Amino acid sequence: MAVENVTETFPAEDRRPAPAPGDPLAIQVEDLHKAFRIPTQRVDSFKERAVRPLRSRDFRELRALNGISFDVRKGEFFGIVGRNGSGKSTLLKLLASIYRADAGMIRMAGRLAPFIELGVGFNVELTARQNAVLNGVMMGLTPRESRNRLDAVIEFAELEEFIDLKLKNYSSGMLVRLAFSLMLEVDADILLIDEVLAVGDAAFQQKCADAFRAMKAAGKTIVLVTHEMSTVEEYCHRAMLIHEGRIEQIGDPGEVGRRYLELNFQRLTQASRHLPETEKSTAVHLIGAHLEGSDDDDVKALEYGEELHLELEVEALEDFAGLDVGFIVANADGVGITAFSSPVGGEVDERPVAKGERVKVTVRMENRLAPGHYFVHCGINRAFEGLVALYVHNAIEFVVYGTGHMGGVIAIDHSVETEIEAPL
Repeated sequence: MAVENVTETFPAEDRRPAPAPGDPLAIQVEDLHKAFRIPTQRVDSFKERAVRPLRSRDFRELRALNGISFDVRKGEFFGIVGRNGSGKSTLLKLLASIYRADAGMIRMAGRLAPFIELGVGFNVELTARQNAVLNGVMMGLTPRESRNRLDAVIEFAELEEFIDLKLKNYSSGMLVRLAFSLMLEVDADILLIDEVLAVGDAAFQQKCADAFRAMKAAGKTIVLVTHEMSTVEEYCHRAMLIHEGRIEQIGDPGEVGRRYLELNFQRLTQASRHLPETEKSTAVHLIGAHLEGSDDDDVKALEYGEELHLELEVEALEDFAGLDVGFIVANADGVGITAFSSPVGGEVDERPVAKGERVKVTVRMENRLAPGHYFVHCGINRAFEGLVALYVHNAIEFVVYGTGHMGGVIAIDHSVETEIEAPL
């Protein structure tokens, strides 16, 4: 792997436009590969090794990255997202030279400051003062510069009372504050940030958000790995989605975020089609219940705002004068969000439902549900009698994802009128 470092300065401005395709590159990655050898059998003690000295050690290969190529422009806020195990943290460690690539090339222009794992680069037996000076030197400052900036580091981290305390006595939140403060003070051109900021308290997270905006306005190049799609959409000029070690999508943060959420819920297990013995019915047999996508395929997740199609099919095991089919949509807490029903046969169709006939009910509705996990309960009643022929709890299971919802459990069409009256 070849890594080239060329230090350049960036002019500070209050507001900077997004980097254009013709702007110079800060990071260039070409055909990057990385694999790990994972032992299939663990040896946890010297005793086990001594008792079985000739025991073979087998390994399996884990391909973390398979030919990753992308560019980051100078002054660009670049987001990297992906499911757990997709390879995004491995990529960040390769950029920071913590790992060595198996193949490929990385070029960087400017001083680099990584903020990747909690406590990396710290010596827990040293004090915060000693660690701050030492890490400043490791990230490119002279010893004098590092000492001169110590007060600013400690002040931003709000650790004045703990500056001479050894880091082994620090909480995880205190370590985050110290590490992030150090990263801000080294005047790096390129910052690599993992999502460890989630460990900090709410006040410090707001402080970091303000620092992000200042760095973005100053033209710093920032690479951020996160699971928070709202953060990606708010700060990033572009974003990249990694899936199973390859680039799935790169471009507009909103589009990348939606694709990430879609992939994140694809493996959601579908609700069982088998009814518990207590829900078996001798009158009606449930053939199937599912959520249908726009392409008529079964889906387990859909985006907020996308039309929702529910389909239920049952078989009559006896003759009915008519049926009433009802649905209750409930959230993960079991709270019913909405309910609706439809009559089948009887007075509506002016005909009964005969034994052996199949009834299919399709519901189409605008999806105004807030992002989250939902269940659909189905009930079938005998028309004119009000007696339950079949009830299926959690007949359909699905997830709503997306960032367009503004809050609450469901969006309702509404209009708002305001009026200002002059004082009498």
